[in-house]
Amino acid sequence: MLEKLFKLKQNSTNPRREIMAGIITFLTMSYILVVNPIILGAAGMDKSALFTTTALAAIAGTLLMALLANVPIAQAPGMGLNSFFAFTVVLTMGYTWQFALTAVIIAGFIFLLLTFFNIRELIIKNIPKSLKDAIPVGIGLFITLIGLKSAGIVVANPNTLVSLGNMADHSVWIAFLGLIIIAILLVKKVHGAILIGMLASTTFAFFLGDVAIPEGGLISLPPSIAPLFFKFELTHVFTFDMLIVVFTFLLVNLFDSVGTLIGVISKTGMADKNGDFPQIRKALMADALGTVAGALLGTSPNTAYIESAAGVAAGGRTGLTSVSTAVMFAFALFLAPIFLLVPASATAPALIIIGLFMMSSVAKIDFNNISEGFPAFLTIIFMPFTYSIAQGIVFGILSFTLIKMMTGKFKEVSITIYVVALLFLCKIILDAVGAFG
Repeated sequence: MLEKLFKLKQNSTNPRREIMAGIITFLTMSYILVVNPIILGAAGMDKSALFTTTALAAIAGTLLMALLANVPIAQAPGMGLNSFFAFTVVLTMGYTWQFALTAVIIAGFIFLLLTFFNIRELIIKNIPKSLKDAIPVGIGLFITLIGLKSAGIVVANPNTLVSLGNMADHSVWIAFLGLIIIAILLVKKVHGAILIGMLASTTFAFFLGDVAIPEGGLISLPPSIAPLFFKFELTHVFTFDMLIVVFTFLLVNLFDSVGTLIGVISKTGMADKNGDFPQIRKALMADALGTVAGALLGTSPNTAYIESAAGVAAGGRTGLTSVSTAVMFAFALFLAPIFLLVPASATAPALIIIGLFMMSSVAKIDFNNISEGFPAFLTIIFMPFTYSIAQGIVFGILSFTLIKMMTGKFKEVSITIYVVALLFLCKIILDAVGAFG
């Protein structure tokens, strides 16, 4: 049965290797079971329910990758996307988390349509490469800022906006300990480095008296997802803000998922020189269905995880690796008390390290070419400094379009970008008129 489903011999692998690869993938990405509830919990969502929802979304998305596309790639709620969900849509724009969930499921259905008609790749080709490379960098800085803030390492200051926090606070040292441990383990290429670092920080917090063992024990039935399941708000579906939010979810997830798919699959040797591989359309369909499943369950968009590369490096070549990862997430469902007792200060190192991982594409940007480098620069700095991923994308696309137009380089801007820039400009003008009115 396994041979028929996953073509193990054709891919020069065996069940034992695939299962071990899946376990390694789980260890490298299981931090999301801790981090996602804390980030989305900031938006007012039930943290206990979020733990279960995060695990179920990961199981659903990863199994879709296994059974539809037969690739060794896991899915879970994406970092960056959950930050946009909580800190931009809810805490900055002032909408409810139900509004944000509605935007997620709309984006999921649009993804399905775009994938079915093979338009997803076309959209990616029309976005300027400099902005493609800038978006993950900006998100990385934004996520890092969230991590520094949640640990108390960076705090608000009325005179300088931000400053160094109180070094006597336990949370600062809990975060620093985890950060150093994770960095050392990554240098030594230890699988599960992020998870081990968070566990070490949590243990330290326990000895400092900042964490208490739950009275009910460390093993329990999964918390109910009733507070989050199918909770949508349809009153603002046809507003311009909904359009902007949906577009941002689409744009960020588009680059994240496709980049991850191509990057991980290239490490298996199954991709051609252009990064294409036979199952790419099925993998994109699994990705879109995963986003819809996550929204129904009550979480931010699912996306393919770059941590899947750890499983591939361990020999994973087929969907059986993904099945193994999904089974591990299923076991984790019964360990909610362990994952939920991890304090925000212990998850901060994971956010900071993930920010580091997302910085690598900055080297691909040609900052000497101002017409490309300046829009990329604005995209990067606007995300952390405005505390909004969306604003980074808005001002990046607007500046790119205006500079190209004003310098006579009209042909370097696609029709798609002209339309998107016009929509963004209309939004800014309407907001300004509303403020003055």
